[in-house]
Amino acid sequence: MTLAMTGEIVKQVVATKRAVFAFNVITLEHAEAVIAGAERADSDVLLQVSERAIGFHQGKLAPLLRACASLAGQACVRVALHLDHFQDVALAEQGIQAGKELGVSSIMLDFARYPHSENVRLTRELSMRAQAEGLWVEAELGEIGGKDGAHAPGVRTDPSEASDFVSQTGIDALAVAVGSSHAMTSKDAELDLSLIRQLAAAVPVPLVLHGSSGVSDAMIRAAIVAGIRKVNVGTALNIAFTKAIRGFLANNPEISDPRTYLREGREAISQTVVDLCGIVGTLPLALIPAPPIIAGGPNGSGSSDDRTESTTLRTFDRSDIAKPQRGA
Repeated sequence: MTLAMTGEIVKQVVATKRAVFAFNVITLEHAEAVIAGAERADSDVLLQVSERAIGFHQGKLAPLLRACASLAGQACVRVALHLDHFQDVALAEQGIQAGKELGVSSIMLDFARYPHSENVRLTRELSMRAQAEGLWVEAELGEIGGKDGAHAPGVRTDPSEASDFVSQTGIDALAVAVGSSHAMTSKDAELDLSLIRQLAAAVPVPLVLHGSSGVSDAMIRAAIVAGIRKVNVGTALNIAFTKAIRGFLANNPEISDPRTYLREGREAISQTVVDLCGIVGTLPLALIPAPPIIAGGPNGSGSSDDRTESTTLRTFDRSDIAKPQRGA
């Protein structure tokens, strides 16, 4: 199968009200494991290479990206390559210029640490360059902070500001701060589902959830129903990888061949990918609203209350929506 395009995969999940999982890869083993897991789950995925991962590889874009592109091109599911959280302007420009040659079809420009006006300016300028090169562009408004920042009351994406930001920058997708946080090792983040719904209604582009490793499966599913269309996962893979290797070496202290324990770590990542893709499955989701609770009873007046609104998830049968041909 040929290397897929991020924009086409996202377009499909938008149409079917699903989401695509985007997994951060650091090593060749990460990439192999993610694709193996995606194939088991029969799920399209994105392989994400972050600015920090590039730094780990001595600042070189090509080696890891070429390896990812080669693996993706041999996968039995659609796999696209994405550059994640590029904050350095010079590196972002390098990624934009070399992206197509390296198999990349999208980039996340992250200038949220700058003052708002500068974030808008940089995002607009680099977004235009990236799109001219055929790349799909994601950017960030409300900062998705470290372990504490995203939980502070003020660190949330404002729907009105989000709408203006998308309009001013011309981006293709918006990463939003709705309660998750990067590098979380426990799944206890509480997402603001009401805010996600407001943001989905306010902006004309898909919403992206970062820091999803700290979000429970049920909450991720609810976030997708609320309007999230791309779900980023990184830390959860590293936790599984490291735990498996530690356990293997603890039980086999005489082992020195890295192939033996890396195989364990790779399998742990694959299973994590299978489990996460299973949240959505290979079929679309639909939101079937329950009748609103009206003040005063069935014949009374009033409006539905977000706190008491209930929804039901339905998984479509294959006959509901035909699955597109792979690589289309």
